[in-house]
Amino acid sequence: MLQVSGVTKQFGLQTIFSDFSFSVAENGFTVLLGPSGCGKSTLFDLLTGVVSADTGSLAWRGRQLPHLGAVAAYMQQKDLLLPWFSLMDNALLPVKAVNGDVNAAEGRAMVLFERLGLKGYAHHMPHAVSGGMGQRCALVRTLMFERDLVLLDEPLSALDAITRRTLQSLLLLLQTEFNKTLVMITHDIEEALLLADELVLLTPRPMVVQERFVLKTPKPRRFDDPELIALKSHVLGKLTGEGHDDSF
Repeated sequence: MLQVSGVTKQFGLQTIFSDFSFSVAENGFTVLLGPSGCGKSTLFDLLTGVVSADTGSLAWRGRQLPHLGAVAAYMQQKDLLLPWFSLMDNALLPVKAVNGDVNAAEGRAMVLFERLGLKGYAHHMPHAVSGGMGQRCALVRTLMFERDLVLLDEPLSALDAITRRTLQSLLLLLQTEFNKTLVMITHDIEEALLLADELVLLTPRPMVVQERFVLKTPKPRRFDDPELIALKSHVLGKLTGEGHDDSF
């Protein structure tokens, strides 16, 4: 289990969150949903060690940690591929960083390239492929870390609608096929409803957990499912403070 307990973060006189807590069960897909500017990216930076908490604690499987950088893999809004490396070389960076067996890792990466629709593109440079393919390569790189916990900071936000749907399906594979625990931060309601096993609704800053929902609708999901229609209406009402909206 991932446990975030009593975390506080301030920048100057501005409080981003105070006494912020949430927990995540293993082998699930938890989505943190909140409005733009509420502090989601700061929370991601705190989880990954880019910034430090003023107070509070983080724990993974009962072990207290200053941040999750040593136990989690993560994907961000941009693929962050190094432009002078091929897709394969980018995918192998986690292995090279720890002086691992690159030859063995390349065989495993090739299997992932084929599984994620990148067969034949391993030696292409990042500028020669689409944004969606770049994010698929970033997903391969994430899997090369071989960590059970994966943190996602709006990894599909820069993609077109069709590519996003394809990548959403691939993210579900991380849970169902690779047995990962996923925590995703987003402001996209529909994406959250498609992917989440548990939805954590956040308030504007200072950010706190407003409500939690367990989604029982089987995946893959359709937006005409009654549970999703009702939940989207409820979430929109909470986020906007303007009542419910049943339309898509």
